[in-house]
Amino acid sequence: MNIAVTILAALAVAAPTVLLTGDKALVVSARQVQAQIAEAAPLAKEKGSSGGTLAKFGNLALNLSLRTVSGGAEIHAHYDDLMIVQQGSATLITGGTVIDAKLGDNGETHGSGIKDGVTQTIGVGDYVIVPAGVPHQLLIPPGTTYAALVAKVKEP
Repeated sequence: MNIAVTILAALAVAAPTVLLTGDKALVVSARQVQAQIAEAAPLAKEKGSSGGTLAKFGNLALNLSLRTVSGGAEIHAHYDDLMIVQQGSATLITGGTVIDAKLGDNGETHGSGIKDGVTQTIGVGDYVIVPAGVPHQLLIPPGTTYAALVAKVKEP
């Protein structure tokens, strides 16, 4: 099964983590995705972020991510990210150099920010692909709840 079909089959998940196997496909309406966002929003407002894994299939994990505060910079060593913005807006910074970079045990790099990156505003309906190895950071405007479906695809 190619990755586009896999992503489309998994995009509409409205239940806690589901492991897709064989010839199964999960389909859920946009209304159900919005209900998941509404359910996760209070925790995101309280803690700054919320979400979780909605489905897994082979090298793909589909996550729901909500943020009310900006995140730190990161580089995924082994995962491509496909973000589909569902709510709010953010400034996406990509490229450049991670400031105060720390390498984690899982090959992920985290830092306080990005120096000399490219910035662009993203919003509802935008699709963002961040390949493995690319520094990236989301800056969330005050008072905003940003929500995205994030498909994480593990590189072979």
